Order: sequence, then C-alpha cells, then structure tokens
Amino acid sequence: VQLQASGGGLVQAGGSLRLSCVVSGSTFRDHVIGWLRQAPGKEREGVSSIEGVGNRTYYADFVKGRFTISRDNDKNTAYLQMNSLQPDDTATYYCATRLDYGLGYAYFVDVGGWNNWGKGTLVTVSS
Repeated sequence: VQLQASGGGLVQAGGSLRLSCVVSGSTFRDHVIGWLRQAPGKEREGVSSIEGVGNRTYYADFVKGRFTISRDNDKNTAYLQMNSLQPDDTATYYCATRLDYGLGYAYFVDVGGWNNWGKGTLVTVSS
C-alpha cells in the first residue's frame, strides 16, 4: 500500500489548509484512514480517522470543531480540512491506513497500530 500526502504549507493563524492523501495498492474502502501529526520534540499523536465503510469519524479533542476528515472512495483519496489553524497546530502531518475490521474508535487511539504510512507533509502556522 502506498500513500502520498500533500497540501501542507505556511499559513497565518486563523487560516485554513486542506490536506490530501492518495492511497494506492489496495482496495481503498477496506481501510481506515488516519491523520496523525508530530511536532518537533513531541510524540506523534492522532488527529482524526475515518472508517472504510460507514464513514464514521473520530477526532482528537484539540481539533474538534476545527478539522474535518473525509474520504472519496472513487478517488482513493482522503482529506483533512483544517480551519482556524493555530501555531500549536504546527507539525508534520501523516496519513496512515489499516484494514478496517470494524473496531472504530480503538483504531483511532492506537497511534502505533497503523500499518501503512505516507511521507509527512509539513504544516506551519505563524502567529
């Protein structure tokens, strides 16, 4: 499975970015898609995830109401719309996948359990 994330960049506080993750090499809808991030000097943390079937979504408390995850199974692409960005959101953002066996939230909180990773895309939010 190959993942290609894009859409990062430099934005001022309060601005928006949309990240994209194109997945190839496997049946896209069989996979949960996750977005995770890692800031310099900090541990990697889960941001959001979306199920392969049913499209239930999960968010970290620190992005609820600001970020929206979505997926287009016809385009094998997942998205992370990020609004009201703050300097604390500065990090490298990664998309990741794992096969969806219906465990929902358990996948989201299992940061180390993702099987396939893309190269990160850097998001920098200036104050």
